Amino acid sequence: MRWREAIARFMVGRYGSDAFSRAMSVVAMVFLLLSWFVLPQVFYTLALILIVYSTFRMFSRNHQKRYKENLFYTKQVDKVKYFINKLKYRSSQSKTHHIYSCPQCKQKIRVPKGKGKIMIRCPKCQTEFMKKS
Repeated sequence: MRWREAIARFMVGRYGSDAFSRAMSVVAMVFLLLSWFVLPQVFYTLALILIVYSTFRMFSRNHQKRYKENLFYTKQVDKVKYFINKLKYRSSQSKTHHIYSCPQCKQKIRVPKGKGKIMIRCPKCQTEFMKKS
């Protein structure tokens, strides 16, 4: 029990683990696995660097800087997730609908497939254009 208390006292005021540190640890483990098969020195060095930096972040007392790093990381991850979700949505919609862009204002318009040539009116700028659905 004394070791647990000593570690708890040591960690008081430290930043600890966050999403960025966990992601770096996972990437480091992947690099360690890759170092067994491909370019051992390169991947092992990269893994070691990531582990050291992740540990540094965990024991850091500069909460503000670590928080900003984590915030930057989560924003980048959110952008990637948004892009992937947008691709999934478009692929699911492409089975039943066409998505056209208005030639004037570039607003995206969803039109059902199989209706032949139709006049499409942009809901944003009221421009009419003809497309085949």
